[in-house]
Amino acid sequence: MVSVLNLVLFGVVLAGHTLLAAVMTRFFRIRLNTQWGYVVYSLTLIPVTLFVTTLVFTGVLGIGPNLGDPVAALAVMVGMPLALGFTVDTLYVPPPEEYDLPETQN
Repeated sequence: MVSVLNLVLFGVVLAGHTLLAAVMTRFFRIRLNTQWGYVVYSLTLIPVTLFVTTLVFTGVLGIGPNLGDPVAALAVMVGMPLALGFTVDTLYVPPPEEYDLPETQN
């Protein structure tokens, strides 16, 4: 049986993973000056980061319910936050080119 605290902590981990995916996508969009560079980096590096944090949270700390199948666990803990974070940053946050930055003085 899954406790309420375990479900709440599972939700917090999912929200944290989504935030991490959105921030990493934003970082790649700002730092890479190519059209598809941030997409390639986002789809390769973010899942690795989410997988490692999933191993830490569910393995070492024991947070989250037993989802049964490892594929389901990866889909919920890596796939869903990756899709949500990437979508939030790409669709709902203005692109970096729209911001006016002040001139830097050396």
